[in-house]
Amino acid sequence: MEKIPTEESLKAQKSILDRLNRIEGQIRGIKSMIEKGTYCDDVINQIEASRSALGAVELILMESHLKNCITDQLKAGNDEEIESLFKMVKKLMR
Repeated sequence: MEKIPTEESLKAQKSILDRLNRIEGQIRGIKSMIEKGTYCDDVINQIEASRSALGAVELILMESHLKNCITDQLKAGNDEEIESLFKMVKKLMR
């Protein structure tokens, strides 16, 4: 049975997609900078900005996952989701 998205999860999805579109533009910009031979320091700054933007997407997605997916699974009695959550957090902390 497919889960009906909540207003909150739809907002998170829109925010993620908007951010990913901007990141996609940043990556194309970085490629263009490399092709044009732009000064390395400027390229590195753009790479770091893209990395930071991806981190923001990751946080939005994790918050949505916790508020929606994990909560629903726990309410349904699926305590195994706690282990799944710990594994995810451990990956992020590397």
